[in-house]
Amino acid sequence: MNNPRPYRRTGVFDFCLGDAPGKALPTDVERALIIGLGGLGVPSAIAAARAGVTRLGLIDPDPVELSNLARQVIYREFDLGALKVEAAARYLRRNYPALKIETFPFALDDANGAMIEQFGFVIDATDTPATKFLINDLCIRVGRPFVYGGVLGTAGQAMSVIPGHTACLRCLFEYPPAAAEAASCREAGIIGPIAGAIGAAQGDEAARYLCGRELQLANRILTYDAVRTIRSRVAVVAPREGCGCGAWNANRIQPNAGI
Repeated sequence: MNNPRPYRRTGVFDFCLGDAPGKALPTDVERALIIGLGGLGVPSAIAAARAGVTRLGLIDPDPVELSNLARQVIYREFDLGALKVEAAARYLRRNYPALKIETFPFALDDANGAMIEQFGFVIDATDTPATKFLINDLCIRVGRPFVYGGVLGTAGQAMSVIPGHTACLRCLFEYPPAAAEAASCREAGIIGPIAGAIGAAQGDEAARYLCGRELQLANRILTYDAVRTIRSRVAVVAPREGCGCGAWNANRIQPNAGI
């Protein structure tokens, strides 16, 4: 575990240890993989590290650009042009010396997707629908739990998936939108604090799972919209009959308006 002293006042270290301090976890179980190191991945990484996750894998093929600096808070001007995975790893190692980090400077695809199986939990911090559905399908295939996150404009969502037990992304949407209909964060823009809130929720879910605690967003979706009077809402998500994830047979629940 990371050095507990900086977090004693907040109780974060006890949150991760629970009732079994010093309990060893299998190497693959204690590792979290963050796919995408932009507006969602950066706060996810910080939240996971602060909550006591001990091993992180970081995937992103892109370099740091000037437009990233306003909302991706771990990058600085001297990082411009460097790979995001390397710049992020430098920041995290400097601030969380006990954290073990692996970097993967490439995009996730079908050819290399089997690497997900090396990790105990996956954080989807990507910004295109096609990649999100790819992550969903890969995690379902190898049985790895993950947390979906998405932000566009003033709104964001997060939902955790335990393959074969809780609703997955295809239970919600079934198919990704057509390329002509889908807008990415790069095209439509995002509000930095919204991404920060959703990313932090994703990092919290990763820490919960790796520490053996109940996921708060399994069979539930968190929605946050900065322009609505009621900004945050959590709604129950029912597994869809016929979805390939198999959760409908394992856990038949009824959706409702919210919790």
